[in-house]
Amino acid sequence: MRNDFHFRTPTLVSILVIALTVCGGCSSKTEAPPPPPLGVTVTAVIQRDVPIYQEWVGTMAGNTDADIRPKVEGYLLTRLYNEGSYVDKGQALFQLDKRQAQAAVEQATGNLERARAALAQAQIDVNRYTPLVAQRAVSQAELDKAQSSARAAAASVDADQAVLDNAKLNLTWTTVSSPISGIAGVAKVAVGDLMTPNTVMATVSNVQPIYVDISIAEQDYLRFTRDKSNQAATQNLQLILGDGTTFPQRGRVLFLNREVDSRTGTIQVRGEFPNPGNVLRPGQYGRIRAVTELRKNAFLIPQQCVSELQGIYQVGVVSNDNKVTIKTVKLGPQFGDMWVVDSGLEPGESVIVDGLQRVRTGMTVAPSPFKDTQANAPAGGK
Repeated sequence: MRNDFHFRTPTLVSILVIALTVCGGCSSKTEAPPPPPLGVTVTAVIQRDVPIYQEWVGTMAGNTDADIRPKVEGYLLTRLYNEGSYVDKGQALFQLDKRQAQAAVEQATGNLERARAALAQAQIDVNRYTPLVAQRAVSQAELDKAQSSARAAAASVDADQAVLDNAKLNLTWTTVSSPISGIAGVAKVAVGDLMTPNTVMATVSNVQPIYVDISIAEQDYLRFTRDKSNQAATQNLQLILGDGTTFPQRGRVLFLNREVDSRTGTIQVRGEFPNPGNVLRPGQYGRIRAVTELRKNAFLIPQQCVSELQGIYQVGVVSNDNKVTIKTVKLGPQFGDMWVVDSGLEPGESVIVDGLQRVRTGMTVAPSPFKDTQANAPAGGK
């Protein structure tokens, strides 16, 4: 027993010495330095007057759309125009069979000549009987009868002349002409078809200028009419075409319809645009863009400053001591590549442009200016 005790004691002492040495070495190590602040780019809230634009989808229509119908019956012989081409007022579009109309002219001419001959004979009788009545060689009744026959013959001449004039009109109407200048559409009839006055042969549309019809909400209409400063905008409409390009010609509001549609709560507005070269055609779709409001001293920030989650919009604001505060904002309309901020920000505040996803409220950051701030700011305004 005594020998075992002497053998174990040095071993325990050695273990204690080693442990104390190791712990002493651990306590002597220095702590790691904190990481540097996160770098972010910031931009100041811009404050200026901002014109607010709205857009509406519209349909184009010719200022005059004329359905081409024949005035007489007849078989179609020839189409005299190129479909889709520009035609002048009075230009021949179709030719009908004129033989029946020509025969009617010749018949009316014969009837007129017969009536004229009867009138000449009646006038001869009146001239012959007049002196004979004075000589009592012919009774007054005979003269009266001759004069009555002369008047009837003159009336027959007038009636037959009218019939001849109408027959000549029918003959000219066998050539169907355009009543207006414009773009002639596809023919709706074929050679050999029997035409009647109810047959629509084609449609010609005058597209210079061209109309664009839109429907705006009643609320927009009321707001627009209350603000007299918006009236100038009615003479400066923009038209955005189907391919996204802006039509170079500016338009104007031609009229507003007389009533609001009770089913949709909208009112029809018709715009008028110059259409040089007849580029725009009826039936095309486009978007009318107009200034509907001028917001004074509005707050603007780049769109990339805003984070959206479940309909809640937030921005990161950096204070003078480089502390971050996440704020909820209420956004207005877009203006170029900027957002109009209705509430949630103050003038002069700096908002984070890049790095918003990596920060949280209370964090210290290392801000640097956003280089493209001026490039992103829309032109105009203050």
